[in-house]
Amino acid sequence: MTAYLPPAWLADFARRVPDLPGERFARFLPPPQGGRRHSAVLVLFAPGVTDPDDTTVVITERAHTMRSHPGQPAFPGGGTEPGDADPAATALREAAEEIDLDPTGVDVLGELPTLHIPVSGYDVTPVLAWWREPRPSTLWARDPREVARVLQPSVATLVDPAGRFQVSHPSGFVGPAWDVEGLLVWGFTGGILDRVLDLAGIAPPWDRGVTRPLPL
Repeated sequence: MTAYLPPAWLADFARRVPDLPGERFARFLPPPQGGRRHSAVLVLFAPGVTDPDDTTVVITERAHTMRSHPGQPAFPGGGTEPGDADPAATALREAAEEIDLDPTGVDVLGELPTLHIPVSGYDVTPVLAWWREPRPSTLWARDPREVARVLQPSVATLVDPAGRFQVSHPSGFVGPAWDVEGLLVWGFTGGILDRVLDLAGIAPPWDRGVTRPLPL
């Protein structure tokens, strides 16, 4: 099986991650007493399905029957369990359960700062990773109770200013978003993706004044 090296921009960003404070990624950091529960998500970049140089990122659409955030975008991941050694172990275990990802073909590049999601009270650690031995045909919604489908948009498409916009919510929330194969990628997932691409230095300027109301 062919093993691929991460693109230079991703390797460079991974080296700088330990020096980046949480405030560079989100406004909300864990409270002193910690959140209601800890979880981890896998921010997994991969070689392109048809062109290995066309880097992609793995995003899931949550099952529409879930009680919390049905049908919304998410990185693979979930709550920490007692047997998990660290956030990377949580993220990889959850990815294996949700989308049938083989963790032996994945290189963990680092952990982003732990962030807080006020609406759920969770503390979430995004785990940056590279899929060096991709087997795209194995990525599927293994647990339909949690995942409706798996998407792999190309990074080149995501950084194209023509496809960038923000969404607004009546609560006052405004944040970056994308339309990926009919899935509105926004919220925590959209925010992390926006920050990673921007801090990695590969996202050109785009018009953040282009704002769409969030469908309710």
